[in-house]
Amino acid sequence: MAHVETLEEIRARLLAAEKGSSLVHDDARAAVAAIFREKVPDIGPELLFIRRAEHPKDPWSGHMAFPGGRRDPDDADLLSTAVRETHEEIGINLRTQARLLGQLDELPAMARGERLGLTITPFVFELVTDQTLVLDETEVAEALWTPIRPMLRGESSTEFPYTYRNEPLRLPGYQVGERVVWGLTYQMLQVLFRSLASKP
Repeated sequence: MAHVETLEEIRARLLAAEKGSSLVHDDARAAVAAIFREKVPDIGPELLFIRRAEHPKDPWSGHMAFPGGRRDPDDADLLSTAVRETHEEIGINLRTQARLLGQLDELPAMARGERLGLTITPFVFELVTDQTLVLDETEVAEALWTPIRPMLRGESSTEFPYTYRNEPLRLPGYQVGERVVWGLTYQMLQVLFRSLASKP
């Protein structure tokens, strides 16, 4: 697993990482924002997670996630999607309050063990202002900052119990406060951490 201690190292490694080729697909598109900050040197870089509000039609209802969503026809590109969705969901303007650090490989969206015909592109940002979060409670139940060092070192690794087609499973995840990051967001973190393993 990658060993990084500061946001400066994260910047350097994301710059050095080679982005893989895009998936060949006709899927709908979506984008999310993985947002870092570094306020306390002893804690190191922190990553922002949201817990999605409970909606019966949302395949990730109640899950820990990054802010983001589907691309709208008016969005100029997927970066614009990540910026718009983040502002709508948690009140951060990534254009003025953050710095873009890089783009990660896209992933096929999975929910309940099935592909959804949706492809998600994660973008990585560094928050450059001390910003108060303003949550859209119709979409976001809570938001929390969590240090990445315990994840990178395996200290927060855990399992999430899940039943798929009547079979009990133990899926890998990370303990984040009282929550567990698992599933699609866990897979995005693996893509991020592989990028951080690149030598600057």
